[in-house]
Amino acid sequence: MRRVVVSEYLQERFLTRIGADFEVVYDPDLYADRTRLLAEAAEAEAIIIRNRTRIDTGFLQSATAMRVVGRLGVGLDNIDMAACSTAGVTVIPALGANAVSVAEYVVAAMLVLRRGVFGMTESMVAGQWPRQGHAFGNELMGSTLGLVGFGSIGRSVATRAAALGMTVVAYDPYLGKTDPAWQMAKRVELDQLLADADVVSLHIPLDATTANLIDSAALVRMKPSAVLINTSRGGVLDETALASGLRNGVIGGAALDVFESEPLGPEPAARFRGLENLILTPHVAGNTQESVDRVAEMITNAVLESLSP
Repeated sequence: MRRVVVSEYLQERFLTRIGADFEVVYDPDLYADRTRLLAEAAEAEAIIIRNRTRIDTGFLQSATAMRVVGRLGVGLDNIDMAACSTAGVTVIPALGANAVSVAEYVVAAMLVLRRGVFGMTESMVAGQWPRQGHAFGNELMGSTLGLVGFGSIGRSVATRAAALGMTVVAYDPYLGKTDPAWQMAKRVELDQLLADADVVSLHIPLDATTANLIDSAALVRMKPSAVLINTSRGGVLDETALASGLRNGVIGGAALDVFESEPLGPEPAARFRGLENLILTPHVAGNTQESVDRVAEMITNAVLESLSP
């Protein structure tokens, strides 16, 4: 019987649907056992993965019957796209399926960071009334959002930011100057974006051109009051430089959902300890109940269609 391997979590109803026509090898932790993964995939025609399964030359040389890689998400840094192309293997990411979830995360993060009042619960419960001064934080209305990368998620953020009365600027060297998407944002170069934005949100893939794109020099070009949000890939941001910038008032705050090392080890975690102007979440910006279902349905449908006679 024709085989499909699922090496990371997939909901039961979608496994059942695939199993109607294929032998399904399912283990949500299979990605962690490379030897077993290669053995199970040796005769499989498709594999469905998230971001922990490595699809590289060694995998493809072992999985000689492989035709399709279904990616439950949009990041492709765990997939050797050139090797897949050479091997004639189609890679299908879930483009757009989690855009709403990530966009809402970004909006929530910039509201919390710019307002700066949502860390008072502990002192309030302790009987304090920390209402000193006459103003707390900043409004989003009238401020500027800078989007680094202007694909489907960046555009979803832009739509919501515009509804909140923000000015939206974006940098994307791969999007043509005449693309209709630029009706949603002003096209600027990266240096201008960093200098002008009150909120900088990253929506770019990790590759040789974007690794550590936001480094100490880039942070210095930002406003001291600005906040930075990264929901793309950890390697596009120099975490050590960011931690230093937050401690020294170079920028006003940050929210990170992705990291150079996932999960965070002791050393990366230590650099962020004690920072009150920082929000950390474990790569969950795109994971809502709704988006998880949309992603799974999209990839299940696409894989089955690709394998149909």
